[in-house]
Amino acid sequence: MRKIDKYIGYNVLIGILMVLFILVGLFVFFDFIDEVDDIGKQQYGVWQAVLFVTLQTPQHIYELFPTSVLLGSLLGLGAMATNHELTVIRASGVSVLRIARSVLQIALPLTLLVMLIGETIAPAGDQYAYNMRSVAQADNEYISFQSRYGFWARDKNNFINIRTIQHDGGFGAIALYQLDDNLQLKSLVLAKSAYYENGVWQLRDVRRDTLSADAIRLETLEKLDWGAVLNPALIKSVIVSPEKLSLTGLYSYIKYLRESGQRDEPYQLAFWQRITYPLVSLAMIFIAIPFVFGSLRTVAIGQRILVGALIGIGFHILNQTAGNVGLVFNMNIIASALFSPILFVLLAIVLMRRLI
Repeated sequence: MRKIDKYIGYNVLIGILMVLFILVGLFVFFDFIDEVDDIGKQQYGVWQAVLFVTLQTPQHIYELFPTSVLLGSLLGLGAMATNHELTVIRASGVSVLRIARSVLQIALPLTLLVMLIGETIAPAGDQYAYNMRSVAQADNEYISFQSRYGFWARDKNNFINIRTIQHDGGFGAIALYQLDDNLQLKSLVLAKSAYYENGVWQLRDVRRDTLSADAIRLETLEKLDWGAVLNPALIKSVIVSPEKLSLTGLYSYIKYLRESGQRDEPYQLAFWQRITYPLVSLAMIFIAIPFVFGSLRTVAIGQRILVGALIGIGFHILNQTAGNVGLVFNMNIIASALFSPILFVLLAIVLMRRLI
């Protein structure tokens, strides 16, 4: 029985790795094409573009792995079905559930490995990639970087800290430090929100502390205009989206948002979607097996790929729709995150029961 497990696992492993290599390669290629237009901006050259897309590769592996599990299982088991190997295995007394167990023995360790990549290498690589690109494309007077305290940027003698991106396109929790020519603090501006309009930052609900040699003057303003090189497009390209943060990063940021009285639902959704990542991979496996033993056992490889791609796209659309609907209608975040994986697992169970 161990030989059968190893043989099935080997075929599925080759299928998964082959599909993953092709999909990641395509995404990396398209990423590089997108970067070609930016080559030549300031210090951003070909090497920086190659480094940028390379650093994003771990994130692509994490995001594309569930789809690769589905397509790889269809290819590996489908090839065995085409060669009548699965028929022989089943005729020897091996059940469909036992074959599913053989697939799981190779898929689960791979899932755990990819999860580890997604929690360590991928977030760090993404953050470094965007920071590197923003610095390389900026002029000498403009430097930006991101930390766990939000987005920091320098515009000449001004330093700005932005903690959150709001859903209406604005930015929240703004701190602007203005220094004089001797790099001494001249004023501190705190704003609850900021919007970029007609090339000018408009700060709202502002408190400004102006420092002089013998006094500090406090002002409270409804609005305050601030002209800067910094623009929202650059900030949004540097700040990592919730989907690309690690579990620990999401947990820390959710805690900060709650303590500061801000909305944390998008980050909660991303957190629980990461929690359900193994369930998604299992759902892809259990969906693939009934199709291999059912209607796809005698069809060409191209048709298997097409069916697998359609299932993967359908799952992705449903998963995104369920999450967004949950956010819009203030539904339970955990239920929104679990809806699609559980639905696909139930569908797989129904299909599996028809084979047993």
